[in-house]
Amino acid sequence: MTRTPHHPIAVIGAGLGGLTLARVLHVNGIEATVFDLEASAHARTQGGMLDIHAETGQAALHVARLHEDFLAKIHRGGEALRILDKHARVLRDEADDGSGGRPEIDRGDLRALLLSSLPEGTVRWNAQVTVARPQGEGRQEVVLADGGSFTTDLLIGADGAWSRVRPLLSDAVPAYTGISFVELDLMDAEVRHPDAARLLGCGMFFALGDDKGFLGHRESDGSLHIYTALRAPEDWLATLDFTDVPAVKAALLEHFSGWAPELQRLIADADGPAVPRTIHALPVAHRWTRVPGVTLLGDAAHLMSPFAGEGANLALIDGADLGRCLVEHPGDTEAALSAYEAQLFPRGEEAARQSAEGLEVIFDECAPKPLLDMFASFDA
Repeated sequence: MTRTPHHPIAVIGAGLGGLTLARVLHVNGIEATVFDLEASAHARTQGGMLDIHAETGQAALHVARLHEDFLAKIHRGGEALRILDKHARVLRDEADDGSGGRPEIDRGDLRALLLSSLPEGTVRWNAQVTVARPQGEGRQEVVLADGGSFTTDLLIGADGAWSRVRPLLSDAVPAYTGISFVELDLMDAEVRHPDAARLLGCGMFFALGDDKGFLGHRESDGSLHIYTALRAPEDWLATLDFTDVPAVKAALLEHFSGWAPELQRLIADADGPAVPRTIHALPVAHRWTRVPGVTLLGDAAHLMSPFAGEGANLALIDGADLGRCLVEHPGDTEAALSAYEAQLFPRGEEAARQSAEGLEVIFDECAPKPLLDMFASFDA
């Protein structure tokens, strides 16, 4: 009979949080194994730009001893901000003077930095988890889609919105927030789309009104990444055939009828595929009663809408804090998990509340005024 493999620490999910945890453990001489459903590190693109906050994401990178390497990869100028109305009138325009505390980095570059900092073989690719179940005395069994399985003394769910580990701790299921995105790209913008490049500026971009809008940013490769966003029924995206990009564009343009032509062209002139995204969130105060040998981090613990810019930052600091707590409580996993969750719950709740409030600020019939007022309050 083949013996079931055992891993003392198993991390499900090779996203930013899971990799940060593995890195912090590694630099402290503790081995962890990370399992990810993707076929390889390069199986798919990793999304757009991230602003990494000093008190969370950057603090985590200090703990992981990667902050200097991070600074070498940031997108200079990416902290610029531009807010427009539906008529393409620029109502706020901030340059990046280098004094901000939230430098931008491409998500793929940050993930690659974390992956390269780990010993070869730390991440087991093509390992899709189908179910996790308790075995007693804090030990968990994890079953994989290929029929394999393993046991672990400490199971960490870093596996995102639809976590397979979460049911061990909580019955909570992400709920639709009422907001749907369609992601678009304009490639080689300075050469192929110079008008759009001038419209967006160098960093983050909002064009808002009538409970909808465009959210975008300039990528480090010179492309423009655009999110067309609107309040819509949960099944609205399912009514669109995303293999027919011209038809998707036509449907989007109907929703932005009456908007400035230069904003409409962000849809009409987009290159490549259109990608649907429905925005979900866990309850703002999501938490659980301590269960021996298992915990969560990142979106698995506190999925929220992206309208406070906290998701990636929380994943990073969650991973760093969990690693630090395990290091500080050698031989006492339950004390480590209790100390970690005492930080995780209030921090996640506050960020989720800010994200929910940010959603209402951006998707308002009077937008962009509430967003302008919010930034003006920061200036006071």
